[in-house]
Amino acid sequence: MFRHIREDIASVFRRDPAARNAWEVLTCYPGLHAIWAHRLSHWLWSHGLKWLARFNSGLARWLTGIEIHPGARIGRRFFIDHGMGVVIGETAEIGDDCTLYHGVTLGGTTWDKGKRHPSLGNNVVVGAGAKLLGPFSVGDGARIGSNSVVVRTVPAGATVVGIPGRVVAEVDPSERLRALADRLGFDAYGLTRDAPDPVAQAITRVFEHVQQLDERVLALCRALHQIDERMPENGLRGGLEPLELPDFCLDEDRKRESGGT
Repeated sequence: MFRHIREDIASVFRRDPAARNAWEVLTCYPGLHAIWAHRLSHWLWSHGLKWLARFNSGLARWLTGIEIHPGARIGRRFFIDHGMGVVIGETAEIGDDCTLYHGVTLGGTTWDKGKRHPSLGNNVVVGAGAKLLGPFSVGDGARIGSNSVVVRTVPAGATVVGIPGRVVAEVDPSERLRALADRLGFDAYGLTRDAPDPVAQAITRVFEHVQQLDERVLALCRALHQIDERMPENGLRGGLEPLELPDFCLDEDRKRESGGT
């Protein structure tokens, strides 16, 4: 038992940068208190003391704001951050090293007895306010975005967002886009594997399109320059100045060199 308690406290330090010391975690984290109360409730439930198990879980809910049915199966190093409003149903199963944030529901969609709640694999993260409803599985390492409503199986390693929840495809920026981002000092809202935002993906595609247009205009200008050398290589007619980056894209040194402020 004490080994599990030490594991739980250590998992808080790994996943919550606000944790300062073991005493604070031990006394001030309702997510931990709810998990420890559930372990007692689940033991009572498994040994036929169902009323006492429900009474203990109800008391834990009153103290922590987190409702975990005694029949739910929960793995090791489970972490509930903030915790208020979390509901975990009777037939829910949670693997090792999972994280749930406040307002998460692992619920059912039927009144029939039997398996009716989700099963989470290992290393699953469920964002605040997400609702997982039904007897489906969530693969190892999956990420469920905040306020998503998930009602079907989630593959391992996938990221799910939206209502209804949908798997968001990862987008690896092209080399052209990386070069443009370096030039502008802007990386499309930090589009990474951990944050596959659809809006950021749309901006990424706009940037790629702009880059392609720039290349085609430059090729056209060079072709016209070969036809008539009097025509500037980087402009469509005489007198055009070379295209420059706007001021907000210039670093401080280049601003000073160009006479900006």
